[in-house]
Amino acid sequence: MAEMTNRERFIDVFKSKIKREGADKLLAFLCSEGSDFFTAPASTRFHGNYEGGLCEHTLNVYDCLCDILSRPRVREQYGIQYSEESIAVAALLHDICKVNFYSVSFRNQKNAEGRWETVPYYTIEDNLPYGHGEKSVYIASGYMRLTRDEAFAIRYHMGFSADKDNPGNVGKAMEMFPLAFFLNCADTEAAYFMEGSNV
Repeated sequence: MAEMTNRERFIDVFKSKIKREGADKLLAFLCSEGSDFFTAPASTRFHGNYEGGLCEHTLNVYDCLCDILSRPRVREQYGIQYSEESIAVAALLHDICKVNFYSVSFRNQKNAEGRWETVPYYTIEDNLPYGHGEKSVYIASGYMRLTRDEAFAIRYHMGFSADKDNPGNVGKAMEMFPLAFFLNCADTEAAYFMEGSNV
């Protein structure tokens, strides 16, 4: 049996785990010609800065979050458990703010032989300037209802860089909604260890 593509796996996880009203419309949008979710990069210069990087990063975050939340210490000592649906919602939707966010431009750069050549690179073209995590919450909420745990996890998945002006809000959110802390850990693990220079 052939291995699933990232697109196929994302759709499979989404359909099998997320069952709430409106989820089908959100998935239809992500799969439509009006969305570049499956071809977009995850960043301009860092992790996943290549075609399809956003979907790959999203699946890596999902795998990391599932792993973190399955640990005996998390479940038994901390008493923290979330439904498979909430885990999928938080991980699969944390970066949907990056849909239709990047565009390709070109610049001149010297190649290995010292000759100038025109090369493509990603730039940001933000047509909905509403932040990062908060924009993902906004987009997802336009299709389906999020639980508070899911909304806060997505909003604060960037950790303390999510609200530099009010870092106390981040700590409070992670204390009140531990899914936010664990999603931040999963996002960091995926970006730095699965996709970054530490690989």
